[in-house]
Amino acid sequence: MADSSFRTDWLSKSLAGILLGFLAAMAICGLFFLLPLPIGPSAEAQLMMWLVGPVWLALLSTCFLFRSGTRAWFWLGLTNVVLYALYFLFKLF
Repeated sequence: MADSSFRTDWLSKSLAGILLGFLAAMAICGLFFLLPLPIGPSAEAQLMMWLVGPVWLALLSTCFLFRSGTRAWFWLGLTNVVLYALYFLFKLF
């Protein structure tokens, strides 16, 4: 017997997590890159490079918690707008 709450929009959720999750991970790492860390620039670049993967996978795994693919696209899109607005705002200062 199939569960009536099962949704068949896993493809749209997956694409939202892959595309928008990656962009959000890049923005999060960009915000961390703007922090004044007491390490050298090379080590800071390496840290940001290796941080993208775990952040992206965390966002990708949470996209399946949304009720529908449309909600996943909306909330991850809104998250991207906010993150990139913060990034460009903090980059100015």
